[in-house]
Amino acid sequence: MTADLRLVIFDVDGTLVDSQATILSAMAAAFGAVDRPLPTRQHVLGTVGLSLHKIFPILVPDGSPADHDRMVEAYKNAYMTDRATSGVVQTAPFYPGAFETLKALHAVPEVLLGVATGKSKRGLDKLIEGHALEGLFVTQQVADFHPSKPHPSMILQAMTDAGVDPAQTVMIGDTSFDMEMAAAAGVRGIGVSWGYHGRDRLKAADRVVDTFDELNEVLGQSWRGAA
Repeated sequence: MTADLRLVIFDVDGTLVDSQATILSAMAAAFGAVDRPLPTRQHVLGTVGLSLHKIFPILVPDGSPADHDRMVEAYKNAYMTDRATSGVVQTAPFYPGAFETLKALHAVPEVLLGVATGKSKRGLDKLIEGHALEGLFVTQQVADFHPSKPHPSMILQAMTDAGVDPAQTVMIGDTSFDMEMAAAAGVRGIGVSWGYHGRDRLKAADRVVDTFDELNEVLGQSWRGAA
């Protein structure tokens, strides 16, 4: 590994894109599949970031494993149908400044970009294609191949893929799961306030920012501090 390169790992839902309308719609389909009432928006969005097989036992603790499996399948089918019908730009629009920040960071030779998400590989591939992000991320970590956040596996693999050490790695996300994952992997975590967990749940973050402009400033300070 080398200290010359810098790795910026982004969460996706709630950090780069706002897919909450599609998530809530797919959740309604999942709960309908087992004839259960949909929990509150806050309760549902509070689980975003975890892998689906972890989410449904939390939301339906008295459900059977078969119920949870049906919910996972119903969720996936509804999510994919919504995206196929409306398109990625409509179902998962960028937050203001997200796309510009990705492009600006990608243009810096020593900065490498990565993704660590609870999405499936299929879901992430469709999002990257729909937003024309091909070639931006040198490492893409998804739920198919890792334990659910906040286990550090995604970040550890991302650092291995990129050849970057923990001192030069930053994890950016909107949930407590992202920040706890960063802490477990020994890297700095920058929380964003515009996502699905409030500031009160981002206690493991080194910093919390309110805009992508502020994020760019904090990243610059982080690199100078690590130099």
